[in-house]
Amino acid sequence: MEIRFRTNQLQRCYERQKTAVRKFGDEVARRYVLRINIIKSARDIDELIALPVLRCHPLKGDRDGQYAVKLNGFYRLIFTLEGDSLTIVRIEEVSKHYGD
Repeated sequence: MEIRFRTNQLQRCYERQKTAVRKFGDEVARRYVLRINIIKSARDIDELIALPVLRCHPLKGDRDGQYAVKLNGFYRLIFTLEGDSLTIVRIEEVSKHYGD
């Protein structure tokens, strides 16, 4: 499993807890790292979708081909994958689902 990040900041937030806390707050920062670790350990997308706590689902419209997992009530982690298996996952962004 290879994890790629769209931006260097997203990668730093995964690698450095303090950076993630400054960017997202304590709860979202902690779950950001946990969710990426869960994605890394999954065999395929169906395994992620089957975990109810993640609420993993494909996105539609202009985000077709991307997936989202829940971080908390408002924030979600958006990622894309190459192929049906999770050999390469690209972390796209952390999004406030319902806007500001």
